[in-house]
Amino acid sequence: MSDDFTRPVLTPPGGHKKVLLHSCCAPCSGEVMEAMTASGIDYTIFFYNPNIHPEKEYLLRKDENIRFAEAHDVPFVDCDYDTENWYARAKGMEWEPERGIRCTMCFDMRFERTALYAHEHGFPVMTSSLGISRWKDMKQINGCGERAVAPYDGLEYWDYNWRKGGGSNRMIEISKREEFYQQEYCGCVYSLRDTNRHRREVGRGPIEIGKMFYGSEPASDE
Repeated sequence: MSDDFTRPVLTPPGGHKKVLLHSCCAPCSGEVMEAMTASGIDYTIFFYNPNIHPEKEYLLRKDENIRFAEAHDVPFVDCDYDTENWYARAKGMEWEPERGIRCTMCFDMRFERTALYAHEHGFPVMTSSLGISRWKDMKQINGCGERAVAPYDGLEYWDYNWRKGGGSNRMIEISKREEFYQQEYCGCVYSLRDTNRHRREVGRGPIEIGKMFYGSEPASDE
């Protein structure tokens, strides 16, 4: 992994060195992965994101994450794409705004599954790459993480601010270096709908899934 930046040594809660990292995509997890590797943390990626729509977009994001993990010998857990469960939990929240209660439900659902896996497989700490994006509400994400670990004795949620110290900028740099697929909306069918509506309002065409890659166009960190 990149060694052109000297990162501070990170210490997970309790001084543990074994961490389960919930990853939403390769661009968001790239910097988190490199930071943990630089600190000698033994981590495994847990990919559970049934919110991502359509399946083509889901597979693009997952495959990019797998590619980066395999290149650096990082274990990758490919979890279920149980979209029916996600839609059932989102019922009645279809018109909620980004960062609202639908997003809280979505984070809760993904973190609950992550926490269960961590508990069942002996991970003392779990964390997530979700908060590195400036489009996300870190307080909202951390609250969901804390709720997810609460039922399990000996499991802690690591609420480290991955944005600080230039983390968000390095996220973009790594994405360009690796030429990651660049998603143009948060992930779910409702964020795709709302993003396309906004694009129409400003005179832009709809999102073309599978077309954008970091380094080819001005990058955003959605």
